[in-house]
Formats: sequence, C-alpha cells, structure tokens
Amino acid sequence: MTEVFKTDVNKKREMKSILTVLQHEFPNLKINFDLTDCDRILRVEGQGIAVEQIISRMRAQNHSCELLE
Repeated sequence: MTEVFKTDVNKKREMKSILTVLQHEFPNLKINFDLTDCDRILRVEGQGIAVEQIISRMRAQNHSCELLE
C-alpha cells in the first residue's frame, strides 16, 4: 500500500529532520520526499499506514500535510 501526501517542506535540512522523526515512529514503513514535485510529496509505503498519525507528526513539526486522493 502507498499513501501520498502534499506538504510544505521545501528545504533538505527540514526533510532530513522530518524523515528521522517519521522513520523512528514508523520503522516498518518506507518513507521518502520528492521536493522537486510542485506538491513537495511525502510518499509512505508499507502495511498499516496510520494516515492521521503521520499528518499529526508533520503538524507537530510545524508543517502542513494533507493526503492526496
């Protein structure tokens, strides 16, 4: 399963910090960003993706994050 999120992350340093937090919180998921995309995509792959928890973690780090349909 793959979920794709639109974010406002635009710096590599921010991206690395967020990845560290998300990978620690969700170690069984493959998580990456595509900052070259106009929506600055956060892509999450794996089983049992907790969409609301991911959005909550992003917001806790002062970033917008919404699930793309």
